[in-house]
Amino acid sequence: MSIVFHPQSRTFHLYNACISYIFKVLPSGHLGQLYCGKALRDRPDFDHLFETAPRSMAACFFDDDTAYSLEHIRQEYAVCGAGDTRLPALDARMADGSRLLDLQYQSHAVTPGKPPIEGLPATYTEQDDEADTLTVTLADPLAGVTVTLFYTVFAQLPAIARHAEIACTGENPISLDRAMSLCLDLPDSDYEMVELTGAWARERHVATRPLAEGVQAVYSLRGHSSHQFNPFLALKRPDCGEMHGEVYGFSLVYSGNFLAQADVDPYHVTRVTMGIHPQNFSWTLRPGETFATPEAVMVYSDRGLNGMSQAFHTLYRSRLARGVWRDAVRPVLVNNWEATYFDFNEEKLLALATEARALGIELFVLDDGWFRNRSSDETGLGDWEVDTAKLPGGLKGFGEKLNAMGLQFGLWIEPEMVNPGTRLWQEHPDWVLHQPGRRPLPSRHQYVLDCSNPAVVDYLYDRLTALLDGAPVSYIKWDMNRSISDAFSCAAGPEGQGAVLHRYILGVYRLYQRLIDRFPRILFESCSSGGARFDPGMLYYAPQCWASDDTDAVERLKIQYGTSFVYPVSSMGAHVAAVPNHQLGRVTSLTTRANVAFFGAFGYEMDLTRLPPRGRELVARQVAFFKQYRRLLQFGAFWRLQSPFAHNEAAWMTVSPDRETALVGDYLVLQQANAGYRRIRLAGLAPDRLYRVTALGSGAEPCGPAYTAGGDELMQAGLVTTGDSRMQHDGDFVSRLYLLEAVTE
Repeated sequence: MSIVFHPQSRTFHLYNACISYIFKVLPSGHLGQLYCGKALRDRPDFDHLFETAPRSMAACFFDDDTAYSLEHIRQEYAVCGAGDTRLPALDARMADGSRLLDLQYQSHAVTPGKPPIEGLPATYTEQDDEADTLTVTLADPLAGVTVTLFYTVFAQLPAIARHAEIACTGENPISLDRAMSLCLDLPDSDYEMVELTGAWARERHVATRPLAEGVQAVYSLRGHSSHQFNPFLALKRPDCGEMHGEVYGFSLVYSGNFLAQADVDPYHVTRVTMGIHPQNFSWTLRPGETFATPEAVMVYSDRGLNGMSQAFHTLYRSRLARGVWRDAVRPVLVNNWEATYFDFNEEKLLALATEARALGIELFVLDDGWFRNRSSDETGLGDWEVDTAKLPGGLKGFGEKLNAMGLQFGLWIEPEMVNPGTRLWQEHPDWVLHQPGRRPLPSRHQYVLDCSNPAVVDYLYDRLTALLDGAPVSYIKWDMNRSISDAFSCAAGPEGQGAVLHRYILGVYRLYQRLIDRFPRILFESCSSGGARFDPGMLYYAPQCWASDDTDAVERLKIQYGTSFVYPVSSMGAHVAAVPNHQLGRVTSLTTRANVAFFGAFGYEMDLTRLPPRGRELVARQVAFFKQYRRLLQFGAFWRLQSPFAHNEAAWMTVSPDRETALVGDYLVLQQANAGYRRIRLAGLAPDRLYRVTALGSGAEPCGPAYTAGGDELMQAGLVTTGDSRMQHDGDFVSRLYLLEAVTE
């Protein structure tokens, strides 16, 4: 790992064994992009990679050089002005109304490690030798604007983290109307764009399309990262697959409105930008003030999409997630939501908890409905007072009863929302996001509290602290069940409305951080009507997220497959639910439901007291199996093998760091009459080792004779599944796990 500046050519080279990122100070003082991709040997001069050509009607920077136009030069951080008419990374409005900027190089510095971004989630280092950080300062004295670009290259990963800090250095305020975290100009457009798209109950489906001239983008204007799009895009070569080929991945460490786009010009240059969505965004900088953009992480892989994903997994699992739960295996839980919904009392809950403990489950999560006036989703949010009719001893008494039987106590909250009719609603109507005089728009019978207002954050912190101080809570499921539609803050004033949505998410981050500081041993799981805020920003505060409200095992194949493009298995909340499934009505076996959910933060969301004896026996075996292999399942190297988006079957696997043990999940959606032969080419094994291959049955117990095969055989010839009676004769929605254990020849 190194960051080198060659003073004679004025070239920066950021590189490690996997990646090189090269740019330079151009003759005009701007920064020009030269190369981003597979690692190159360092040289003092890469000027041969700089391209110019005369173009008709282009504004040229020098009178005597008709080829030198910033409209046609690949740049590092493009702005309005200086001749570039493409979509910029930065758009600022000065006091005189001008939007023209001419940012030129001033200085740079290289430091070991990685500095934090104040008030924002970001990747980090624990030792200075894990990364180096380059800061490059650009300035436009006439406009009174200084921009500092931050680049961190990690020692062991093909990843570069970027963000920008914009300062007002003049005598008059400026307004930022567009401030991207990353801008990268690539020299051609021979890519396919991969995005994660969907809607409620079908989040993060994989969609791929070839790049074309013009803008192709994903975004959110919902106040959160959204079910519809994820703050991620990848550009892959057309021949790139899961195991081979070149791909660039871009991920934004942010939980609010975002824009991620690829803009292809008529000369096939592709400009990638990513950051806060400029729609409804305007941030005033007064003299001496600085604005920091969220962090964007770029990954390069020449080992296909799996190589990209594993780089994201490693970085986000170990250097974005934090705290005592970062490296700890997650407890097996039962959540009472689909078991009882709002209809429960303490007796019913304790019966469920007793059964859960008998089956080996470790954590009981009390979901919605535990507070006063909460018999439906129409009332109760905001006051956060325990319903003693349901829980006579309050949260403290109920939690102590759980602890006495050997269970941890988890609790659902939705702090950012309020229902009409609550005391909070009546006493503080100004704390609800809405424009006075205009009827706010309801969604799910609730409204959004103004977390851009520090007084609201203080209130929520005090209420939640009072609850958690008085009860033995070890897990919090933090929900958010509606988008933001009325983004007006009564506390912001006319000039501050353009900053409300960004300040809102900063307030949420601040509330999370204060609670984490106060209760460092609580495991936080983020949730937003399922997966509407499953993003890297949340992982900084909550190391796992409820992946989707859709608990159907077949749909979860697609949801978890797509989620794994960026996010580690340890971050995916995945539960075994009742059948017929409550979202789709589909009936799948208890075995298949567990075989899908094993590859995540595992638990149950069903009434265990209604299981027949055979079902109880299977659950007990599943829990015991997961406990035995959960470190492998949650923290092993995850490989996608067959896509449920392309096939009638899906397969994936996880491999231990020492490559001694692996688990393969094989899933067949619909049976086929007189089907052909089936085999799965595995990945990530030691090619020179022998592995004992054991098929696992309905209770995750060995079934059928085990055999040995070489790692090279399993990866090249494949794992043969033809003849597996369960996969051939047990109807639709069937699955099988295979355990691989290295043996001595």
